[in-house]
Amino acid sequence: MLQLFKNTLLACLFLLISCGGQTRKKSISQDEQKTSIPKTPITAANQTENYIHKLKGKRIGIVANQTSVIFKKEGYTHLVDSLISLNVNVVKVFAPEHGFRGSADAGEDVEDGFDKKTKLPIFSLHGKHKKPTEEQLQNLDLIIFDIQDVGVRFYTYISTLHYVMEAAAENSKKVLVFDRPNPNGHYVDGPTLKMEYSSFVGKHPIPLVHGMTIGEYAQMINGENWLTDSTKCDIEVIPIANYNHNTQYSLPIRPSPNLPNDKSINLYPSLGLFEGTNINAGRGTEFQFQRYGAPFLDTLKYDFKYWPRPNFGAKYPKHSGGVCYGKDLTKTPYLSKVDLSWVIDAYNNTKDKSLFFKDRGFTIHAGNEELRKQIEAGMNVEEIRETWKSDLEGFREIRKKYLIYD
Repeated sequence: MLQLFKNTLLACLFLLISCGGQTRKKSISQDEQKTSIPKTPITAANQTENYIHKLKGKRIGIVANQTSVIFKKEGYTHLVDSLISLNVNVVKVFAPEHGFRGSADAGEDVEDGFDKKTKLPIFSLHGKHKKPTEEQLQNLDLIIFDIQDVGVRFYTYISTLHYVMEAAAENSKKVLVFDRPNPNGHYVDGPTLKMEYSSFVGKHPIPLVHGMTIGEYAQMINGENWLTDSTKCDIEVIPIANYNHNTQYSLPIRPSPNLPNDKSINLYPSLGLFEGTNINAGRGTEFQFQRYGAPFLDTLKYDFKYWPRPNFGAKYPKHSGGVCYGKDLTKTPYLSKVDLSWVIDAYNNTKDKSLFFKDRGFTIHAGNEELRKQIEAGMNVEEIRETWKSDLEGFREIRKKYLIYD
């Protein structure tokens, strides 16, 4: 009887220990689940407490466009409006391509003027001047650069960043870079620019997709001595919180008129090459950089067609009013590399090849002459990608020095 009692007691103790262990295991599992839930990235502009003390008592110039906002529970306010409401002395605004409110066409000159809401003077950095003048910087103590980029070499905001940093260095002004996530920051790919083809749509010897935020890129401009005479700009980056390069980030505001949604932004590195050809890449439709076509493509090869018309951000789209035969790419999977198959497909199905490439435009966008020659020679996607490997490996090593995020 005593032995039975002992056995029963031991069984109960074992059961309690087992249950306790299971409860503890479940508790740990719940904690792990909580910590694994991804946090939403917080842009630099939203972290007012990290920079407001740096602005007080200073005369501020801001390089900004429609993406330069502070997000709130409901909607957002423009950074300029927010800083003025906080009694920061904002003196003037500098506007990049597409303008301060972001409505100008790609490549269209932006004029100087005044902001209707704040009455602040606006100086264009995409017109007569690409670089702030000494006179424009004279009465400033600090420059804020806050523009949403998409991580593609021929997207001109990083060229504007270069010129702002260069002008600031020449005039002993500090630049405060407000960082924002890069929606194409999860990969590095594409042909690398050769400096003889440097232009406003590609200034530096980097791959087509660089995989860096605007803050990281500013550090690279300084560190790689890309400013004239290897001058250095006094910069400070206000970083993003809760962000790494694998964070998928949906842009709540279109960064330019012809990038209306996440799909267009993800396809832009690949379809942006069509800008240097006579193929329409969706401009003049509501599906910019989500389709391609032209009247001269082989009509027997395509069952998709559309008609470009002038619209917001595209006053004069290619083949306006005509019918374009091509492909709809709205259902394509999420890309983590530059896809050349569409450019090659369009070239191969152009009846008169002399119609395809547009002057030097394709070379400028590609950053070298090789890509055009490779396509004309009939090389396939994998053969072309193999020629990028050495340059990409070299760039990744350089890039490591300037990364702020994993």
